[in-house]
Amino acid sequence: MGLTTSIGTFLAASKKKRMQIFAELYEFNEQLILTLKYSRASIDKIAAPFKYVSSILKGESLLGGGDADVIRDYTENLGKTDALSQVDYLTERKTILKKYKEDSFTDYKKYSSLYVKIFFLIGVLAAILLA
Repeated sequence: MGLTTSIGTFLAASKKKRMQIFAELYEFNEQLILTLKYSRASIDKIAAPFKYVSSILKGESLLGGGDADVIRDYTENLGKTDALSQVDYLTERKTILKKYKEDSFTDYKKYSSLYVKIFFLIGVLAAILLA
């Protein structure tokens, strides 16, 4: 029973991580837009307070599939053009990141407790069948 509940908790943790990554990317994007408009600081300095963004900028792949493609597309053009073009690019990406942030939050809210409950019930069922 403990094993199956652990599996459910592990699956819920992956949804939480996805939610946190897209929330951080969205906040980083907002911070980067403000910084480019009103002051100048390096991207690494802006990313420093963000746990996952710093890892992403170092080239680590934290998510797989389509999420990894979205993140890679986002980070490909950071710091490659002048500040005005960057602000336009980041403003365009803002809507995409917001959608992923909201979708990942909805998924986390919907599935996190569901996974734990289902795998707990599977464990109970297995215990009853073995008894």
